[in-house]
Amino acid sequence: MSGLIVVNKEEGYTSRDVVNIISHELGEKKVGHTGTLDPLATGVLVICVGKYTKLVDIFSSLTKEYIAQIKLGIQTDTLDITGEVLKTSFSYPTKEEILKVFDKFIGLYEMEVPKYSAIKVNGKKLYEYARNKEEVKLPIKTVHIYEMELLENDADTITFRSLVSKGTYIRSLIRDITKKLNCLGTMSKLTRIKQGNFRIEDAYSIEDIKKKKYTLLKASDVLPIKHYFLNKNEYDKVKNGSAIAIDSKEEYLFLLYEKKEIAIYKKEEELYKPKVMLI
Repeated sequence: MSGLIVVNKEEGYTSRDVVNIISHELGEKKVGHTGTLDPLATGVLVICVGKYTKLVDIFSSLTKEYIAQIKLGIQTDTLDITGEVLKTSFSYPTKEEILKVFDKFIGLYEMEVPKYSAIKVNGKKLYEYARNKEEVKLPIKTVHIYEMELLENDADTITFRSLVSKGTYIRSLIRDITKKLNCLGTMSKLTRIKQGNFRIEDAYSIEDIKKKKYTLLKASDVLPIKHYFLNKNEYDKVKNGSAIAIDSKEEYLFLLYEKKEIAIYKKEEELYKPKVMLI
């Protein structure tokens, strides 16, 4: 069994919990998610099943859109509302100050990874260092912030929408936003509303999965990659992982043969070579 399932993850579940539930319900061992959501977070979690687990990296690289809420006046060790409160303050920014700071984050941005995360340093996950109170130099990642929109600003909360690249930690983004605002704040809510073209409105709940009320999607139907239909000679080469010459300017091509998904090939110089084999 192979396919994609778009899940609307509920609060309290880890991404691994969702993978385990789907694996159990489908009776399929090969199941993977395409972008971790913390237990606090909700929303779109794209799940790859069967041979599509080979496509996890491709789906993980899609842009992600979030609605997040900042609780002003507190700072926590985990950068979200579940953590231990380290500092408090009653200094709150104005709407004009918030809009100016949001504008400064548009574009490429150097982000320090949060210490409570699963990124590995010297073979050890960062949250393990944090839990053991061990000091470690936190990695810096270059991410892209495409859009920032203020949705609501109450006395002690800021709600905003953001469109970001792969690898963006919204907790870290919020930390850096509040630093520039010269105030304290931590993430109190987070919902991923979109990943690539996958929308929260089209996602299934865990209950839907358990009741078999879902549809498995085909990768060739949803990935924004142009299709190329192989002839018999080309297919014989591709099934063995050989490079082939195709008259196309596309960087990637989704190769199909007799309506079957065969591979995703990437152009390198004059030839197309295997990126992901699906047979």
